[in-house]
Amino acid sequence: MNTYRIRHSTWYGFNGEVSLLSHRLRVRPREDHDQRIQSSRLSITPLPREVRWYRDVEDNSVASVEFDMPCTELEILSEVEVQQFDQAPLDFLVERYAVDYPFNYREGDIEVLKPFMSKKPASPALSDWVNTLWQSGQAIQSYALLDQICRSIRERFNYQVREEPGVQSADQTLSLGSGSCRDFANLFMAAVRHLGFAARFVSGYLYVPPGPESFGTTHAWVEVYIPGAGWKGFDPTGGEVVGINHIPVAVARNPESVTPVEGAFVGPEGAQLKVGVWITLLDTSA
Repeated sequence: MNTYRIRHSTWYGFNGEVSLLSHRLRVRPREDHDQRIQSSRLSITPLPREVRWYRDVEDNSVASVEFDMPCTELEILSEVEVQQFDQAPLDFLVERYAVDYPFNYREGDIEVLKPFMSKKPASPALSDWVNTLWQSGQAIQSYALLDQICRSIRERFNYQVREEPGVQSADQTLSLGSGSCRDFANLFMAAVRHLGFAARFVSGYLYVPPGPESFGTTHAWVEVYIPGAGWKGFDPTGGEVVGINHIPVAVARNPESVTPVEGAFVGPEGAQLKVGVWITLLDTSA
């Protein structure tokens, strides 16, 4: 088990006095048998009129924030201590019928998984790229295929930090040969969905050793539903299976749905944005 303290600061400087409309914040990590929150504090300036927490359709924790004071700056500070227990991410068993690819999800599971599967044919560019990794008739285990695609993105594409909002399409990343973590996650998700897997986009944090204190980062990866193993995380930026250094915050069918801060304002156009993430490793134990 690892215990982390995460400090996530988001600051907007506006070009004059503005009125803030409703905001939605996705900064509280998910909780399950692999991850538990010990403490959590959310500070917002200017002081909001109301903060309401709720679970969205994907079971993410979302803070709905309402303001009634004009301002020239907005600062959102989330401080969380979280315990991560996923020390052996490869310790799982796959249902016998799904060990070898291709396989079909069971009928009852498909009804639930449909939103996370492809609804339209892949583009020629994506199909051609996937064909360089696997072709019909090739014998391979399901996990090995997923791992191969994940590692291939890490090895074949150049990582770059992109400050501008938005996510590149799979075709854009293939054409450019480069992208950010969210672009690589989107490419991986498109590739495995093309092969018939159910996959969802994940936003969260990544602790980067050595430490114990490190400038962490917001991060993006993908979870694929593997029968018997459940939703398993794959990080194509690092070319690895998600483990104890990954701290998931929100999941969604589409990457645009899980931005940490979502909102709008009325006033002079334009704003400066500064984001800082600091992750401290507080404790490690078996």
